[in-house]
Amino acid sequence: MSQPSPEPTATVRTSDNQLFCCKSIDKLISDSEHPERRLKKTLGPVSLTALGIGAVIGAGIFTVIGTAIAGQKFDTSSILNAPLLDYMIRHSATLGRPGAGPALALSLVLVAIVCGFTALCYAELASMIPIAGSAYTYTYATMGELIAWIIGWDLILEYAVSNMAVSVGFSAHLVAMFDWFGFHPSLRWISPAYLPGGLSDINGKMLYAPGLHFGFDVPAFLIVMILTVVLVRGIRESAEANNTMVILKISAILAFVIAGAHYVAPSNWHPFAPQGWSGILTGGSIIFFTYIGFDSVSTAAEEARNPQRDLPIGIIATLIVCTLLYISVAIVLTGIVPWHSMLDDAAPVANSLKMLVARTSSNTLRWVELGVLFGAMMGMISSLLVFQLGQARVWFSMSRDGLLPRLFGRVHPRFRTPSTATWIAGFVVGIPAGILDIGTLSDLSNIGTLFAFALVSIGVIILRYRDPGRHRGFRAPGGIAAPVLSVLFCVLLMSGLPILTWLRFFAWLAIGLTIYFLYSRHRSEFAKK
Repeated sequence: MSQPSPEPTATVRTSDNQLFCCKSIDKLISDSEHPERRLKKTLGPVSLTALGIGAVIGAGIFTVIGTAIAGQKFDTSSILNAPLLDYMIRHSATLGRPGAGPALALSLVLVAIVCGFTALCYAELASMIPIAGSAYTYTYATMGELIAWIIGWDLILEYAVSNMAVSVGFSAHLVAMFDWFGFHPSLRWISPAYLPGGLSDINGKMLYAPGLHFGFDVPAFLIVMILTVVLVRGIRESAEANNTMVILKISAILAFVIAGAHYVAPSNWHPFAPQGWSGILTGGSIIFFTYIGFDSVSTAAEEARNPQRDLPIGIIATLIVCTLLYISVAIVLTGIVPWHSMLDDAAPVANSLKMLVARTSSNTLRWVELGVLFGAMMGMISSLLVFQLGQARVWFSMSRDGLLPRLFGRVHPRFRTPSTATWIAGFVVGIPAGILDIGTLSDLSNIGTLFAFALVSIGVIILRYRDPGRHRGFRAPGGIAAPVLSVLFCVLLMSGLPILTWLRFFAWLAIGLTIYFLYSRHRSEFAKK
């Protein structure tokens, strides 16, 4: 028997201290049904799954996988660059981070287990609280306003930094496709204005010295703005475009796996784990960047036709499909080229095919290379699409609760989308992507995501005890085993990230807390009461 629900027309205080006031689930749902702020419900399980795959299979599988396999090397030995757990055990500085080598397949299994437990938690909360905002909304209903703000601020970092990196990666692959066709545009308009490591051609000739130069990465900026227009026009149009791109990029991945499998040299898999368990854990921490999109399914909860049924299907199906594809790519990639050859390789999948083409002179492989380049671009476009969708809806939810200016909560009168938040998100991502080379900040996105995952899992435990009688369209099996294991594994992966990443993350949170105490706390619904 369900417990009586609180009156949905009033904000419910669960604490005398505003910082720990939780918003009732009934109030969250009733707010989402307000005629001026209601979003159109058009998504089914297939579209939700495609949104998840669109977010998860993006730049990571085509770019970050090389770093996860080969590791990273630094110019100078530094404590700040040492993985936190590694430093706690060895108490020494490091000249790099160990790669997983061929054992990246095990790293992917580890990450899939973490995400599997977390996915069960997301599915349970999404079926209970079918509201836009994802982890932000869930923590507002379980842990109070302060933690909700921290998570919302954390998600802004996750989505914005990820999309800046993805849009720069898209530009690099577009330039590679131009090169395949023999077209060479001016470097000034296809490279960022800030290049911390400079820019060299494939022969090692220095094209730009490290530092600032006059230029702007036009493709990176344009792709973000084009997708912004698509998102403003409607969620159905966005989902249909994403469905097409998901089919294309899965086809490209399968083409790489099938074609590359014929050129696998088993000797490249020995030693299987050259850096031991330290490399496997660090490789998992690095490759986690590729998985951060599955939670974006829950950000579209308000636009799902039957969220109690369809959201759990979309979240869990996304995780299963993407894990199988990732492990296949890792096995084939480490089989066709030596694992250590991918050091500092930003496009290992495309470059491994280029090496095979040069070695075999196969015309078939050359066309496969073009297909993979195209598929990689489609993967990045769909990632950008889904993350921009998620980012705007987090801002939209925070604005609706008074934690951000009401400007972010405006809904387009015709398309019924959060248009103002979508446009602002487009410029916030597009302009820096044209100026900065920020691919190295994927770790910052990783730690923010793992932090959010851990708090969502804690939220499941809280609601199990606080509101056990509320209807759940889906319940994570095994009692509280799934959320507890999710928290433990998230902390384990976070410990594989560099100390410098932890310091940057705390600095970002400090900025967010300053904004909260100076602005948001005085304008939230609880402050009015």
